[in-house]
Amino acid sequence: QVQLVESGGGSVQAGGSLRLSCAASGLTVANYSMGWFRQAQEKERELVAGITRGGRSTYYADSVKGRTTISKDNAENTVTLQINSLRSEDTAVYVCAASNERWVYHNPARYEYWGQGIQVTISS
Repeated sequence: QVQLVESGGGSVQAGGSLRLSCAASGLTVANYSMGWFRQAQEKERELVAGITRGGRSTYYADSVKGRTTISKDNAENTVTLQINSLRSEDTAVYVCAASNERWVYHNPARYEYWGQGIQVTISS
């Protein structure tokens, strides 16, 4: 049984940093392209960052580019999302997802496995 479990969320002040972790079991992150999505209230789910199966290519949404890093730790079987210079608009539920595709896709339908999500709230 595949499980993706997010951790590291919570309330953070604007300007601060956050490190989200996605621990996988039942699959090997090295064999999957991984994405971090987020969904804010009354907004559609959006891909924030993604990393390809081999880990050589990454994608970042314009809204987080330059202040965000996604990485895989194959030994720990985890995927991490580091966001710096947090803004109120980063407030959302963040969800980790795994795709059997070679590349990173924006379309959530391309992802076979999903975590439960974790709340991130940025206060000003």
